[in-house]
Order: sequence, then structure tokens, then C-alpha cells
Amino acid sequence: MHKNSYLIFITILVTFGQAFTTMTKVRFYDTDFIPGSGLTYSVIAARYKAMWIFVRHRGRTTWEIAGGHIESGEGPHETAVRELAEETGATDFTIICVATYSVEKEGNTGYGRLFFADVSQIGPINDTSEIEEILLSGELPSDLTYPDIQPYLFRRVLEYLSEG
Repeated sequence: MHKNSYLIFITILVTFGQAFTTMTKVRFYDTDFIPGSGLTYSVIAARYKAMWIFVRHRGRTTWEIAGGHIESGEGPHETAVRELAEETGATDFTIICVATYSVEKEGNTGYGRLFFADVSQIGPINDTSEIEEILLSGELPSDLTYPDIQPYLFRRVLEYLSEG
């Protein structure tokens, strides 16, 4: 295991006439860790005036932390800046990398970077084709798009902030 990494195991029990378990593993690594397969996602936990910003994609009823795929020619930081502006309307902010993370589910593993953004100004949402609305909340909503992953990413950001 990579230096200064730790593992969170999340087990979800799903019942369809018979019980079986799907295991989702979320791992955190140093901010400079780059897996051999590369990074795919950037996720940004953003705070505006002491409230957390969550987004609801068009056609969904659930909330999520802002983020998206790293596009060709982009680095994870550039993706985080672009996605934060597109999805939340943030126009003035500071952004910092908190950790590299991996999610393993059903035998597949994807890697990403987790960021924290302190937003001082919000304008209109630029990506209106994708995002229906934003939510400002003092806590993580209970109705999440990715309930087996996002609580652990959010908790890691809170830990990072408490470390000072």
C-alpha cells in the first residue's frame, strides 16, 4: 500500500429474492500519487459562505459533489477548475488538492483527485445542459447520486480541513 494511504471498506447489502454483497472500496493516497493507469476524475467539495455546494444533474433527483472526467490534454487541477465553474457557477475561488483517491467496485478500479474549493463569488451556472440546480447546505444531503462513495470523499475533505 502507498505511503500515507488508508482504506475504507463500504459494504452494501442488496436484496433481490436472495442476498448478496457488493463491496465498494475507497482508498486515499498522497496528493502527488499517480497510478499507472492514470487519473480519470476530479471531484471538488466546494464551500460558499460556510455552506457546502452540491449539484443536481438534469433529469436526476439526487445530489452530488461537483466533479467530472479529466478531458484529453487536461490535468486534474485544470479539470477541477473547469468543472467547478461549469457546475456551480463559481467565478472567484481558491482550490487545493486534498488527496488522490481510488474507487474499486465490481472488479473495476478508477482513480481521481479530490479537491477543496473555498468559493467567494457565484454567478450563473455555465453548464445549463448538464446541471439543473445547486444546493447550499450545511451538511451532506441524504439523497446522494453516489451514496457508496461521496460520504467518504466528503469526510476526507472535512478531515483535511480539521488538520489545518
